[in-house]
Amino acid sequence: MTYDDLILEFDGNVAILTLNRPDKLNSLTWAMHQELKAALDEISARPVRAMLLTGAGRGFCAGQDLADLDLSRPQAIADTLEANYNPLVERLKALPFPVVCAVNGVAAGAGANIALACDFVLAARSASFLQAFARIGLVPDSGGSWVLTRTLGEARAKGLAMLAEPILAETAEAWGLIWKAVDDDKLMAEARALSQRLGAQATGALALIKQAVHAAATNTLSAQLALEAELQRQAAASADFQEGVTAFLEKRRANFMGR
Repeated sequence: MTYDDLILEFDGNVAILTLNRPDKLNSLTWAMHQELKAALDEISARPVRAMLLTGAGRGFCAGQDLADLDLSRPQAIADTLEANYNPLVERLKALPFPVVCAVNGVAAGAGANIALACDFVLAARSASFLQAFARIGLVPDSGGSWVLTRTLGEARAKGLAMLAEPILAETAEAWGLIWKAVDDDKLMAEARALSQRLGAQATGALALIKQAVHAAATNTLSAQLALEAELQRQAAASADFQEGVTAFLEKRRANFMGR
């Protein structure tokens, strides 16, 4: 399938999805959201074991393209959140394989929070993350208030949201907001290498790890222990577990097939 504002490629079992409105800093429109839904459907229909999300040009994503909304309707922003952004964030979180995001420049507003919905965020050292909402009298959306508070605590979450000041990739890494800051000229090579590495691992186990980590934010210890036991039961029944144990006993590298 061809897309107007996205580029979708497949490198073995890795899907590479690029936001492609570089003249608008990859800001999102209603039509682009429909393409994202279709692209994720296409990815889900293939034997994909990892995904890489990035942006074309000098930025990752500047969030919502306000020119695409009828701002004479106060409900317009809530409508696109409920129809587009919220399902996108939940879908990225729920994908049954790891999602790597390569932030190649500014990630602002909902663009920053879409990046933070991915499992691994690598960012160019020149990149920045900006909760821009307060600058125009809005509040963080697309999971921004959720991830900032859980990752950084109330003080930094309020500071980033209320002051709407950007933080650079190295600060985001130091604060634990992203996985790693990378030299600009090495970003895509490292992101591709990480995606390939994840795509060669036990895909089912990685999906269960995602489930366990997401649940830990709200579970009690007892509930989490019970969940771990259930997820471990599922993992131990997989062909990849059998291969992992066999490879360990034979002192060789495991050849996981994602089953």
